[in-house]
Amino acid sequence: MQTAIASIFVFLLVILLHELGHFTVAKLVGIQVNEFSIGMGPKLFQKKRGETQYTLRALPIGGYVSMEGEDEESNNPRAFGNVPALSRIGVIAAGAIMNFVLAIIVLSIVSFSMGDLDKPTNILAGTVADSPAEHLGILEGDEIIAINNIPTETWDEIADTISRSDPNQELEIRLIRDGKEEIFSIMPYVEDGRVMIGIIPSYEKSLGAGIKGGFQMTGNFIVLMFDFIKMIFTGQVSLDHLAGPVGVISEIGHAAQMGLMNLLVLLGFISVNLGFFNLLPIPALDGSRLVFLFIELIRGKPIDSKKENLIHFVGLVFLLGLMLIITYRDLIRIDVFG
Repeated sequence: MQTAIASIFVFLLVILLHELGHFTVAKLVGIQVNEFSIGMGPKLFQKKRGETQYTLRALPIGGYVSMEGEDEESNNPRAFGNVPALSRIGVIAAGAIMNFVLAIIVLSIVSFSMGDLDKPTNILAGTVADSPAEHLGILEGDEIIAINNIPTETWDEIADTISRSDPNQELEIRLIRDGKEEIFSIMPYVEDGRVMIGIIPSYEKSLGAGIKGGFQMTGNFIVLMFDFIKMIFTGQVSLDHLAGPVGVISEIGHAAQMGLMNLLVLLGFISVNLGFFNLLPIPALDGSRLVFLFIELIRGKPIDSKKENLIHFVGLVFLLGLMLIITYRDLIRIDVFG
């Protein structure tokens, strides 16, 4: 039950932030927002505040912001089509931008919790499974201060001392645990030509390094999305690798069972995925609307709204059909039908 709640919460959070981006910028530039909806299908809850209806719907598979004059002609001076093109570009782009911001925030948290990978310390983060250190009872948080009476104030000194030792002789490990000094004797082992005992360092935690790591991980995910699109067009992967809401929620559930950090990494990836996908120039997506708006900027006048709406409608039908196919495959993949 907790896994299901975590899955739905994460999925809705990504959608909420995306739609909140559109909503916030629309309000800032003076566009009338008629409805802010999270979810699709039948209404579970609705409340009108000012000019905007806030709605929660039954199916946690999407959301939308309904703006006056977005898809039809309107004489309202606060209609979407009656504000400057640059303002409309800001409104449309804000959804994806919010997804990237969310990804940077959660991935910065992950990066901070991992520490600066360039700065390992002599305090341990744990041990390698089934290693001498694990069998001996070396624990997370132990601070190794000496090996064979050689002081070890840094991880480099620990690694160097172990690697230079005789693999056939026990090592004397002196460490601090809970403020008390303890001594262990441990027999090392050799793996890939290296003498080891199976310990894992912790890393210095730095807010700056955490934020830098968050940006780097977000950038890596964006590059991964470009590579995935390229592989689809070159036939290296098929559409079978795509996942819809059902598949995504299932993956979130698996990540939730593996711990908070894994869940946050997946949250960041999904958020980047949604932002990236929405910026693709596919009719009905934000990317396509941005293309039309940039054309309007260049031409000095908008493209005929009926033609644009027809193009978006065709794109919407295509995307809905694709979503149905992907959802069916997701259901088969997770064996919903037994």
